[in-house]
Amino acid sequence: MPEVIFPGPEGRLEGRYHPQKERDAPIAIVLHPHPQFGGTMNNKVVYNLHYAFYNMGFTVLRFNFRGVGRSQGEYDQGIGELSDAASALDYLQSMNNNSKHCWVAGFSFGAWIGMQLLMRRPEITGFISVSPPANMYDFSFLAPCPSSGLVINGTTDRVAPPADTRTLVGKLHEQKGITVTHQEIDGAGHFFEEPHMDTMIGNVSEYVKRRLTENTR
Repeated sequence: MPEVIFPGPEGRLEGRYHPQKERDAPIAIVLHPHPQFGGTMNNKVVYNLHYAFYNMGFTVLRFNFRGVGRSQGEYDQGIGELSDAASALDYLQSMNNNSKHCWVAGFSFGAWIGMQLLMRRPEITGFISVSPPANMYDFSFLAPCPSSGLVINGTTDRVAPPADTRTLVGKLHEQKGITVTHQEIDGAGHFFEEPHMDTMIGNVSEYVKRRLTENTR
């Protein structure tokens, strides 16, 4: 998979870019967990999400936030990381002008960043939020949430307790015009250790494939 370096707000950002042969293939970016707790683009959940999207015919980019791996800059409380994600999306779009669908997927801290990116970028047609840390971060900016997506978490998640995720989803369900689907993987923890990873990725793939045939927001 080609390694790429592209410009970010604080210098270069390091990524992995996986293009399709089709010029008008849908695009997706995948956002990694918290940089200060070992989160990188090679995190297992991120890696598996990346390949799940690629296998569904998406051109995919995952990258390291500032200060992680070979990406320049330093951790910025999520503010700078959101700018990094916007730069990554710009880069991905610049190489795929004909794309009709644009998705963002994020895991943990990356899910929080992804949901904020959603608010800034009307062209995003769908989102996947894996283990969103609703107990640690305020998601009230999702008012209204601009596109439909999937929130997925494990029932034994000790990092981001399921009760907080359910509260978040409950608020999103009150919004009109979009559908937020919520799935809980029985027995799975925050990181979807085996055998739960396959189940989670299977659910994500099923959801995305269904959405692509519906062509809805």
